[in-house]
Amino acid sequence: MINQQEQQMAGIPQGPTPGWLQKWWVAARTFALPASTMPVIFGTVLAVTIGKAQLDLALFLAAFLGMAILHTGANLMNDVYDYKKGLDRQVNPVSGSVVRGWITPNEALRAAWLLLAVGSLIGLFIVWQVGTAILWIGLVGVIIGVLYTWGPLPLKFNALGDLAVFLDFGILGALGAWTVQTGTPSWVPAVWAVPMSLLVIGILHSNNWRDIQPDSGGQIRTVASLLGDRGSEGYYAFLLFGPFAFILGMLALSWLGGINPKMPLTFLVTLLAAPQAYQLLQKGLRRRNPAHPLDFVALDGATAQYNLTFGLLCVAALVLDALVGYLAA
Repeated sequence: MINQQEQQMAGIPQGPTPGWLQKWWVAARTFALPASTMPVIFGTVLAVTIGKAQLDLALFLAAFLGMAILHTGANLMNDVYDYKKGLDRQVNPVSGSVVRGWITPNEALRAAWLLLAVGSLIGLFIVWQVGTAILWIGLVGVIIGVLYTWGPLPLKFNALGDLAVFLDFGILGALGAWTVQTGTPSWVPAVWAVPMSLLVIGILHSNNWRDIQPDSGGQIRTVASLLGDRGSEGYYAFLLFGPFAFILGMLALSWLGGINPKMPLTFLVTLLAAPQAYQLLQKGLRRRNPAHPLDFVALDGATAQYNLTFGLLCVAALVLDALVGYLAA
């Protein structure tokens, strides 16, 4: 374990080490798991309601569990390499167990590779059931997840982290879930998942925005560090409100431009999340004089909650449309 002197130098609070379950629960960063699993739910419901697929519950559960396991493995690997590079030495409300001194980097790394292996095995089971169409989607996702913080050119440290999470925890998740249920890829889940994919970037960006100074000092390039503090403010606003503009644009193209399948008008229900987006933006704007001390420090966790709300509303939009169609039949 990390010794007491190292903990004090890193600003890690002293105290008894929690139990096995709690320290690994924190290490897994479970608060962020909806960012990767919500696209799986959305893609599955989309396949059933719009794609007219027959729900295969076993394959859905396998896809959901596999994504959660792979995401957890990627989180652990990310914590390890952040810590080793000296980027993650201060504890904040959403810190993992490595920086808190609860588990060693080597323990986290072994767990990460184990989870990535288990997640890949679940993926191979899905390939066996569905076919090679899902193989390539899953393979790209795993490669992006591993290269996020590992290898000679880690995506996270070279301003490609935003693109990586946009693809892995948004587009590919929804596309993969659709393909698992229908057996055939389609542009529909890839495009319709763009709004929630932007919000996944929002989670990462709120973290990187907070960490501009330590990242820049560690010679790490993120989109936030390239944009600077003021530019990151505008980028965050775009990530929060861009999903609403995208949905309104898709509705216009569907109902006025004749694009099929038409995005259901029930997607207007996502506007119910707009007040939450406004509150988050205000926390970002007041970062130098926050109403509460942790408003900006924990902005990534709050953005993850907003992403969950928005994703659930997207799923509700599909269910409502299917219910209206059923009652009208």
